[in-house]
Amino acid sequence: MSSLVLGGLKMIDQFINFVIRPPRAEYDPDQYLWEKDFSIGGTKCKRQDLEAIAYKFKGSHLALQSLHSFIFFGEYYYSSSLCYILPWADANEAAMVLLPSNITVFTLDFSGSGLSDGDYVSLGWHEKDDLKTVVSYLRNSNQVSRIGLWGRSMGAVTSLLYGAEDPSIAGMVLDSAFSNLFDLMMELVDVYKIRLPKFTVKVAVQYMRRVIQKKAKFNIMDLNCLKVSPKTFIPALFGHASGDKFIQPHHSDHILKCYAGDKNIIKFDGDHNSSRPQFYYDSVLIFFYNVLRPPQVSSACSSKLESYSGAGLDEVVCTPLDQNFLYEIISGLRSACIDVASSSFVLTRF
Repeated sequence: MSSLVLGGLKMIDQFINFVIRPPRAEYDPDQYLWEKDFSIGGTKCKRQDLEAIAYKFKGSHLALQSLHSFIFFGEYYYSSSLCYILPWADANEAAMVLLPSNITVFTLDFSGSGLSDGDYVSLGWHEKDDLKTVVSYLRNSNQVSRIGLWGRSMGAVTSLLYGAEDPSIAGMVLDSAFSNLFDLMMELVDVYKIRLPKFTVKVAVQYMRRVIQKKAKFNIMDLNCLKVSPKTFIPALFGHASGDKFIQPHHSDHILKCYAGDKNIIKFDGDHNSSRPQFYYDSVLIFFYNVLRPPQVSSACSSKLESYSGAGLDEVVCTPLDQNFLYEIISGLRSACIDVASSSFVLTRF
């Protein structure tokens, strides 16, 4: 075998690990997340650390696996809930945006990520089972009324895959989802300049498929959001950075085109890991207020929200054409309600 092919296979092995075993985030929740007791704009809030138990097949037997998670809630825990499955570092932002509207925020590390057990990630395939465990926990707690999902990248794919199986989910925000894993991997091969002779490409694909199947226990050919989107009717707000080179914007466009439910999309400047603009967070807040219908936090806030909450999704969620309308709404909310962290600097500084 030529040195070119050997070098290519070595790069493919590194690429496989990049996909299913990215660097694990190790962090101290007390150092990087909100404190156990904190306040936002005068609202007293709490952070509770939880260990959810998921059942995982290891070989031929069923094993218990710990999922590390956090829940942020205000003075009145009985409220709508958002299952927030973005990177742990973004949990503070979600709490700051949503807690003042009486929306409880639940964030977790998937299996193989962060503080949770597990050796590999599967980019949504097995993570949807983790999400099922969390949703079941929330429903059984009898302390939430409606559940929404907010996922970014792998979290967005997980939300979509799970949402196809649970139509009771009130709404989903899907940030930077990929349409199908095979196409994404082929694009990343080009991005990371993995050079192989053309006649070996098919061999390389089969090699990656076998290795990932053996290590992470899923078939890369089966992970396809375009197969579940036409039968998913949950209201969805898509988001994607126009400069994303890791998961390119056309992935969200393809999902949006075949998605069966009420839908809209927001494009914004930045790349895959960029902090999201304040306008996007404002849109997310309005979207979740409309689909989750949280308990009222004040009569003034309620009157402002009711003035536009009767509109359809396309009218409420921002598009480039109605930005002025949305800014008027947000300005009114901020003057009437508890402060919802108006500064993007404040949102991203933690």
